[in-house]
Amino acid sequence: MDLLISFPAWLIGITLIVIFFPLSVLLWVVTWPFDRERVLMHWWLVVQGNIIIWLIPLWKITAEGRGNAEKKKAYVIISNHQSMLDVMILNRLFYKLRWISKIENYRVPFIGWYLRMAKYITIDRGNKDSKAIMMVQSAESLRKGISIMIFPEGTRSTDGEIGPFKLGAFELAMMTDKPILPVVIDGTGNVLPKHGLLMSGGHRLKIKVLQPVYPWSFGTADPGQLAEKFRSLLKDELTRMRNGL
Repeated sequence: MDLLISFPAWLIGITLIVIFFPLSVLLWVVTWPFDRERVLMHWWLVVQGNIIIWLIPLWKITAEGRGNAEKKKAYVIISNHQSMLDVMILNRLFYKLRWISKIENYRVPFIGWYLRMAKYITIDRGNKDSKAIMMVQSAESLRKGISIMIFPEGTRSTDGEIGPFKLGAFELAMMTDKPILPVVIDGTGNVLPKHGLLMSGGHRLKIKVLQPVYPWSFGTADPGQLAEKFRSLLKDELTRMRNGL
């Protein structure tokens, strides 16, 4: 049954990604002289993601708390990570942002080209200098009013629970004095788990945006302590969401 569900879902998604690509290149060329930050390209990718979501009837998505982010503010946005679908599903928030994406994604045909055209930021986990470059580029983006989106777990969860957080997002927030916007997502790992390509249908996916938090409000400047406090915050909210609270 999962194979019968997965084949048309993948076919729709891949076909649309390929079909949209020439339009994306055209937009990238036309807007280059006046949109060097590639904001319009980001919005075009958000629209693409939502079109794909709407055309694949495998899930019902509810998003709560989107208004907790002020439109004219930039945030370090963090979210738990359950599935490769998370990036597409989080497009439902319609936030102006740049993703931090591992370098392996840039090597995937079409996906990597889209990431570059939108001026998203690369992290090479095997390169010590890459994190410093990523931090500089992210800080510049935040100063220009463009939020940064990070999965602080660094990888997808295998069991749907929230794993340990890496420190980069919290170091960035302290360095730039920007608030952290916590987002909790649930259900995507049931549709498409980490180790597998078969999708299943009939799932309810939930996104909840919490209130923004300045790092110093926790009374510590230690990135490790901040990582644990925000992890606990997201874990508690995930439990409440699963309990229907």
